Amino acid sequence: MNEVRDNPQRTRYELLVDGEVVAFVQYSRRGGRILLVHTEADKARTGRGLASALIAGTLDDLRVRGIPVVPVCSFVEHFIAEHPEYDDLVDHEMFDAINAKKEK
Repeated sequence: MNEVRDNPQRTRYELLVDGEVVAFVQYSRRGGRILLVHTEADKARTGRGLASALIAGTLDDLRVRGIPVVPVCSFVEHFIAEHPEYDDLVDHEMFDAINAKKEK
């Protein structure tokens, strides 16, 4: 059984499979938004869609909670580009500002 949960003590969302954390996305809170900054998945379980399941579950939870997101992590950015149903969650103004700083 897969479960995505927020672990605010570790500032990350975690994907649990049979009670074991197998992937997580680290986040940072900024002005009412959540910046999704880094995704990691168990390398022994690659190719099973765990990171995608984690990000979908994370974005679903943030939608319910009404919290806009800024995809700093390239995996999250790519996931949202491939799943445009999540694009409305993105704070594009902050996303563009962060990317402008990266390009300098």
